[in-house]
Amino acid sequence: MQDPFDGKNRKRKRSNILLRIDSWIDSTMWNAGFSASQRWEDITIFFRRFRTRGPMKVLFEIAGEGMNLGAAGAVLMLALALPAFEETAGNWRARDDFAVTFLDRYGNEIGHRGIIHEDSAPIDQLPDHLVKAVLATEDRRFFEHFGIDVLGLVRAMTENARAGGVVQGGSTLTQQLAKNLFLTNERTIERKIKEAFLALWLEANLSKKEILSLYLDRAYMGGGTFGVAGASQFYFGKSVTEVSLAESAMLAGLFKAPARYAPHINLPAARGRANEVLTNLVQGGLMTEGQVIGARRNPATVIDRGTIEAPDYFLDWAFDEVKRLALRFDEHSLIVRTTIDMGLQQATESAVESGLREFGKSLHAGQGAAVVMENGGAVRAMVGGRDYGESQFNRATRALRQPGSSFKVYVYSTAMENGYTPQSTISDAPITWRGWSPRNYGRSYRGRVDLMTALAKSINTVPVRLSRELGTEAVAAKAKAMGVETPIRTDKTMALGTSEVTVLDQATAYGVFMSDGMQSRRHGITQILDYKGDLLYDFWRDEPPAERVLTKEASDSMNQILTQVPEWGTGRRAKLDGIKTAGKTGTTQAYRDAWFCGYTGNFSTAVWFGNDDYTSTNRMTGGSLPAMTFKRIMEYAHQGIELKPIPGIEDPLPDPDAAAEATIAANAANAEDGYVPPVRPRTLSAQTTALLRELIETFRSTEPLKAAGEKLAAAQTQVPQTTKQ
Repeated sequence: MQDPFDGKNRKRKRSNILLRIDSWIDSTMWNAGFSASQRWEDITIFFRRFRTRGPMKVLFEIAGEGMNLGAAGAVLMLALALPAFEETAGNWRARDDFAVTFLDRYGNEIGHRGIIHEDSAPIDQLPDHLVKAVLATEDRRFFEHFGIDVLGLVRAMTENARAGGVVQGGSTLTQQLAKNLFLTNERTIERKIKEAFLALWLEANLSKKEILSLYLDRAYMGGGTFGVAGASQFYFGKSVTEVSLAESAMLAGLFKAPARYAPHINLPAARGRANEVLTNLVQGGLMTEGQVIGARRNPATVIDRGTIEAPDYFLDWAFDEVKRLALRFDEHSLIVRTTIDMGLQQATESAVESGLREFGKSLHAGQGAAVVMENGGAVRAMVGGRDYGESQFNRATRALRQPGSSFKVYVYSTAMENGYTPQSTISDAPITWRGWSPRNYGRSYRGRVDLMTALAKSINTVPVRLSRELGTEAVAAKAKAMGVETPIRTDKTMALGTSEVTVLDQATAYGVFMSDGMQSRRHGITQILDYKGDLLYDFWRDEPPAERVLTKEASDSMNQILTQVPEWGTGRRAKLDGIKTAGKTGTTQAYRDAWFCGYTGNFSTAVWFGNDDYTSTNRMTGGSLPAMTFKRIMEYAHQGIELKPIPGIEDPLPDPDAAAEATIAANAANAEDGYVPPVRPRTLSAQTTALLRELIETFRSTEPLKAAGEKLAAAQTQVPQTTKQ
């Protein structure tokens, strides 16, 4: 039998152990707290020796706050600097280590890009007066500042405030080099912040001589030339090491505004600017008046270069494409055949510029852009702005602008692939979606309406209902499949075109409709060769075939709808005489952007007008200036070519002669309004082109020739001999 006292003893022992543990914890914690308080008191007593009183206390308080603010500022500066320093990743020196000669679609030379090192001259071999002229005009304190000239910036701000406008720039030569190497000409605060940090980075990693040498080699100098060496050859026909003081002054004057002061375009303005450079040399103490008087009396002359301008915006885009494709091979000295049609390019430039000259002031529109793409994806024309010399920022490929109602085609295309038809009806009535209530342009509603009318009349509530039903992610995926490369936001307002796209994106996506639902396969380069003539890249050989991105039924339905927009919808001013036309207008909130994106069976064209600073236009809509400009471009593009039908449209093809007569009549009407459209020269017919391509393929290989010879020999043995007459 178990003794009951044993159980009590065990319980008592366990209780004693727990009491000891509790006592140990209490005592340890108390001792630790006591020790910590003692140490803190010792520290406090120690620092009391440094306590200040009176005026010194104020200074120490300010210093302490300054350190706090400095630490916070350092974190902020680091956050701002990181995006800028990301631009320097990789081998940034070799980014433009290319020498590229560009040809148009017919093989004519149209320009160069890259640094042709054998034509450049080391900084030590450049004439002293050229270097002095550049520094006196662009950055007199170049050898004194650390990348940002604080004194120069304050002086520029003072002069600008006094003049009530921008009359003097504060950017240093290093900042300009940072922009040329890493950034674009987009006028944003983000770009200016990056520019400042990159200037500091360049000063920390390069010597002043290297910075100056890179600047003189990479700056745009007008006429499609980059660097003083190329400009010297282009304007004067001589090496940069041989230029005179007058010629150096003219070159130095180009950095500010190369298009305005390009001597082959405006020689008087170039000489006037060169005279200002000579004055800068004297005022900067780099030369005396006696040393420059000869250059004043005998200004520089230039060689005749004609009036044809290089398609610089297109060449910049094509150069980026070359660098992307060149990852496949090591050769960097290249000859590139592009897709551009110089006649259509000049007509597109003329249409955009004439539109801005006629209506830009009254509509308060300062810029325009356009892209023309042929069926098959070849980019035939690209206008990235009014003046490449004033701004090299390509608004056709880089500017992200809201497309407005021209985005609705992606919503409707998604709907057509989900069982809707042009005759399907949907309610046009007030709608509220998660607190957002979109309204129609005229503030009125039609009730039940079919999709053809809804898109042709650009009703807003219908695509919002469709995107809510189909899902914004599905619409974004469809836009991406059709060729929109810009990331698309999938918020509730997306259906009305609030997510930004580029002009090139729109021309590409609308090209899907004329391609019967197949990918547009946009491209600006057809072939790349080295200087030995070896073919390194061929678009038709090296790129995958087009894939279907819209079903045949959906594509036909969209074509049926979009061909009505120029007939009785919002784009009536875009209708071509005698040629079936399709497209869509786009106007954004507060009239900041106006678009017309359209196509025929031959070409897809996107046109945009607006302002770089996003200010509102004077109520300009996509059906006004953009539609009229679209018509002018497309009238030229369709002269003298074989017309193709729009897929899914049963209307008979117009007679080419009748279409040409209609175009001539329209041109005559336009001429009465002061606009004289260019005349497109005759080109080869489709049949002739096909025959020539067949002959080229035949002569590329000896096998067909051998087979043809054998066939001819066999035929001769079967023909009976005849007597010679």
